[in-house]
Formats: sequence, structure tokens, C-alpha cells
Amino acid sequence: NDLLIAVYIAIPTYVTNSTPVLLGGGVPIDRGTNFIDGRRIFGSNKTIKGFVSGLVLGTLAAAGEALFFTNRSLLSVGIVASLGALLGDLIGAFVKRRLDIAPGNPLPILDQLDFILGAVLLTSPFLPVTVGAFLILMIATVPIHLAANAVAYLLGLKRRLW
Repeated sequence: NDLLIAVYIAIPTYVTNSTPVLLGGGVPIDRGTNFIDGRRIFGSNKTIKGFVSGLVLGTLAAAGEALFFTNRSLLSVGIVASLGALLGDLIGAFVKRRLDIAPGNPLPILDQLDFILGAVLLTSPFLPVTVGAFLILMIATVPIHLAANAVAYLLGLKRRLW
């Protein structure tokens, strides 16, 4: 049961999180606006196109998951998880800008877990996230995220390994 709950959240979340690397670019979400501290709100790497494409492909992944598991409620869970992943990633970028860490520069642990934490937080009212499922997601996400970044870097989709 813990593993299934983790899978229900992970599939749309991982698809959502990786999509902006492939389909992002363009106008930044913050449109170049600075926060009260004089630093960008999110930075140039968080774009409207990346956000929308992530949400669309995450939703498609959720639809596939709902069909595969023959459980219609997984569609709404997946949409919420996708939105949570995107918002978690934006919060991570916001924190990094406040710490004066440039877009693309690493902040270990936050970089690997911000999106999955956002997904879990938004999903939990709709799908009871057990402690076991939460631990599976936290433990599995770090190496999966690092491996995905390495592949994206080797394919020339990312400028930095992390």
C-alpha cells in the first residue's frame, strides 16, 4: 500500500518536474521582477512555458496512470501532485534567490526534494500519504533526481551536471 501511494504521486510528479528541462524556456514567470531584497523573485530558469508544459504533461501522465490502474480518482490526484511539484520547485527557487544562489547553481537536498515535498503537501488532502509512502518518496527521489540530471546533462539538455 505504501509503495502504491508513492507510485501514484511519483509518476505525474516526476514527469512534471522533468518537462520544463525539455520544453521550457521563454518568458520567466517573474518577468524579471525583483523581490524587496533586490534579487529576482524566481530567476530566469522558471518560465511560463515550462510551468504550463509541466502541468500539461503531468496531467497526461496522471490520465495514463488512472487508465492503467483503472482508478479515475488518480487523475485528480495526479493533477494536484503536478501542480504541487511546480509550486514546490518555485518555492525552492525563491529560497535560493533569497540565499543569493544563482539560477542553476546547486543547493543540495532542496534541489532534489522541493518538488516532491510540494506534491506531497498538495496531494495529502486527496490521498492519505502514509509515513511509509513519504519515506519511499524522499529516499527514492534523491538518486532518481540526480540520475535524471546527469542524463539531461549528457544529452546537452542541461548546462550543469546538477
